Amino acid sequence: MTTPTNQTLKATDRQDERLIEREGIRGAVRGFGVRVRGGDLGSLPVVIGLVLIWIIFQLLNPNFLSANNLVNLALQSAATGTIAIGVVLVLLVAQIDLSIGSISGLAAAILGVGLTQLNWPVWLAILVALAVGAAIGLLYGLLFTRFGVPTFVITLAGLLAFLGLQLRVLGPNGSINLPYDSWIVQFATGMFLPPWLAYTISGLAVIGLFGTDWLRDRRRAKAGLSTGSMTVMLIKAGLLLVVLVLAVSYLAQDRGVGLMFVFFVVMVVVMNFFLTRTKWGRSVYAVGGNVEAARRAGIRVNRVYISVLMLGTMFATLGGLLAAGRLTSASLSSGGGDVNLLAIASAVIGGTSLFGGRGSAYSALLGIMVIQSISNGLTLLSLDSSIRYMVTGAVLLLAVIIDSLSRRSRASHGQA
Repeated sequence: MTTPTNQTLKATDRQDERLIEREGIRGAVRGFGVRVRGGDLGSLPVVIGLVLIWIIFQLLNPNFLSANNLVNLALQSAATGTIAIGVVLVLLVAQIDLSIGSISGLAAAILGVGLTQLNWPVWLAILVALAVGAAIGLLYGLLFTRFGVPTFVITLAGLLAFLGLQLRVLGPNGSINLPYDSWIVQFATGMFLPPWLAYTISGLAVIGLFGTDWLRDRRRAKAGLSTGSMTVMLIKAGLLLVVLVLAVSYLAQDRGVGLMFVFFVVMVVVMNFFLTRTKWGRSVYAVGGNVEAARRAGIRVNRVYISVLMLGTMFATLGGLLAAGRLTSASLSSGGGDVNLLAIASAVIGGTSLFGGRGSAYSALLGIMVIQSISNGLTLLSLDSSIRYMVTGAVLLLAVIIDSLSRRSRASHGQA
């Protein structure tokens, strides 16, 4: 039974939300408090955790936040982070893909054989690898939607099958060195933005953020809904500009901003746009939140599952190509080791719920930065890799606990 106290709390929260528009910054702060009180923590725990990790490692080793190390950290994050984008999409519909490592390794093998043995141009090798990734995702989607086989089982079988196919493609040698002068290798290792271009892109990003917020508010105003504060929008854009300018100027002290990392960030921004600004994205969240309710609302659930699984395998393929370019080789170890676990852990640590319906493409960026920062920092301290695995496991467990607690908070708040 609902108590008077709980009724009062809900009424107060609704009133707080309506005050956001009228109170500007104060209203935004109040609105943030309402969301946190309701269990919607967003990316706050991850951002706080990342800041703490950077502070701790900087105190332990002054070289951690050097421009050289941060450039390396960004490049190290791009390939696995790209795979993690696909993991985020799959988790949003409450499914799982355990074969992303094998698929990324198969993509690297196709790239290596295509460039060195079949003499394909780089663009053709990349297109063939992406087409194979899309076909694998389509197969997963059909098996799941037509036969009801759980994605855990489908992708576990795929993990083994595509690992075997990777070995077959590589042949008896098991390792192929990519031509160092090929575009994919240069893109992943030696291409950096000149400072003027990095500053220009930063400015465009700020304009894009402000423009998106402004257009959204115009649409809400036309629909008779409350809108945000212009002051808050300007402050957000100003803060982003300051952060980007400082980051670019600092990294420019070394080699600058790596083009591969920029590509990864662009992929994050593009997928976030599709998730938050399109009918397909709203359908993804609806299916992940409550599949039966989504089906009754007229959403073509099977199409959503198939599209998400295809995107998941294509991002795994893309990440495998980037990893091969950075390592300048395709071998038996491509996509192996901890690639699977780190990509999944990045999505979860970044704030994507294992239960579906909650998360964003930015989870991949935040999550991989946390994991790669831990790995990089421990390497600088010359600690054994066993410590890295244990620390990463602890961080992953903490992220899942926070997610479970926030779900429980939202459930109790909704029943209040």
